[in-house]
Amino acid sequence: MINKIIDASLNNRFAILLLALLVVAIGIHSMTVLPVDAVPDLTNVQVQILTSSPALGPVEMEQFVTFPVETAMSGIPRVEEIRSVTRFGLSNVTVVFEEGTDIYWARQQVGERLTEAREQIPEGLGTPTMGPIATGMGEIYQFELRAKPGYNYSLQELRTILDWQVAFQLRSVPGVIEVNTFGGELKTYEVQINPDALLNYRIPLQRVFEALQQNNANAGGGYIVHHEEQQLIRGEGLVESLEDIGRIVLDTREDGTPIHVRDVAEVRFAPMLRQGYVTRDGRGEAVVGIVMMLMGENSRVVVDRVKKKVKEIAKTLPEGVYIDTFYDRTELVRRAIDTVTENISGGA
Repeated sequence: MINKIIDASLNNRFAILLLALLVVAIGIHSMTVLPVDAVPDLTNVQVQILTSSPALGPVEMEQFVTFPVETAMSGIPRVEEIRSVTRFGLSNVTVVFEEGTDIYWARQQVGERLTEAREQIPEGLGTPTMGPIATGMGEIYQFELRAKPGYNYSLQELRTILDWQVAFQLRSVPGVIEVNTFGGELKTYEVQINPDALLNYRIPLQRVFEALQQNNANAGGGYIVHHEEQQLIRGEGLVESLEDIGRIVLDTREDGTPIHVRDVAEVRFAPMLRQGYVTRDGRGEAVVGIVMMLMGENSRVVVDRVKKKVKEIAKTLPEGVYIDTFYDRTELVRRAIDTVTENISGGA
């Protein structure tokens, strides 16, 4: 048999040469697209369900949120394990599936059960949602948003730029499933109530809450026909500034004079209550972002896309603000490849 193969190869040298060149070409192409990483991703097939309820302690979170979610997930096919971690204001339920289960099928099964879980959680105590399709090895790119010397940007301003300008655009990169932001101060509109003013005007605190909720929405009123023209009717009520909040009417005095929010409270910008902060290199607080890769993607390709997008974003940032990269997965991959190449060369 071997002799026949050798004879056929010698008698068809040109065909064998073309076949060899084809195999080499396929190998070179495969080498360029082959996913290469520094360490293997051994994460099992799992779906995480996250619920945030900042007002609840661990015991209440376990009773009113975690338990209903775990109960709803029971009975899903191909599930190996259901485990949970409950902290102050946060519930994390992890559903682990059998090896080889399609992640999208698994998320579909969990998504169908989430409707049942939401119905069991009391109103106002949080809404369970599925986490991103990522793994523990999905952190491929980390950066800090910094201000150049001489530019006085506050932590609140840097965090706002990171959330609404940088992270927003990075999420559109193919292969990126999420961009997590940390550090800085989250900008909020704060209404600081004056209890003495409420007592003086005889306005209950609940009335302030209701007025703030009811006076922050637009409404549609259909249309009217005027001089053979169709004119749309809109009610504009979305809050756009601190002054808009201050002008919200709570009640009226006996003489008909309106009582506004600004009469009983101070309206201002303030940071959301924090439970931690980020530091880097001993320089104090920092504002950082972590790019998460979609499960199964090629880290080298995705990081290259992220780098290209970062260069585009850098051109649109406010003057004096720049992106400082401090972790890049491709650098780790390159070092791992160099080490393997050196070891193979030494062994040869």
